[in-house]
Amino acid sequence: MSINRVIISGNLTRDPELRNTQSGMDVLSFGVAVNDRRKNPQTGEWEDYPNFVDCTMFGARARSLSQYLSKGTKVSIEGKLRWSQWERDGQKRSKLEVIVDELEFMSSRNGGGAQSYGGDFGGNQGYAPAAPAYSAPAPMPAAAPAAPVIDASSSVYDDDIPF
Repeated sequence: MSINRVIISGNLTRDPELRNTQSGMDVLSFGVAVNDRRKNPQTGEWEDYPNFVDCTMFGARARSLSQYLSKGTKVSIEGKLRWSQWERDGQKRSKLEVIVDELEFMSSRNGGGAQSYGGDFGGNQGYAPAAPAYSAPAPMPAAAPAAPVIDASSSVYDDDIPF
């Protein structure tokens, strides 16, 4: 078994580029700068070293979010790694990129709460989220249901657990 999940948080390094495939699917490309903190062996001081990560998002949500993303926007991204290889001008090239499944704005235009967009970015649902309301206050979370009362005399056996 293998797991291919990655979570990064950083700032966009450039304005996103929206384009379409020949079949008409929206493709949004952008870069995210993520700092790596290391100790400088000569000075002993901690220093930030930037890593630049290419990110790609597909589907209707890519088009919707493209109008709210710009260089410098702080985001948190969850997705999977994809390695690509191609040849250009006789030279083999390759890159490792993040295919975005979920994107959360870590800051908004007026300093309000974060906005999150998750789900199927492959375009299979045909759903595009509404534009984030930056001036609207964040809704109050619904009260959590009360936890069930468990009788101390009852016991749970491993056979009762479905996994």
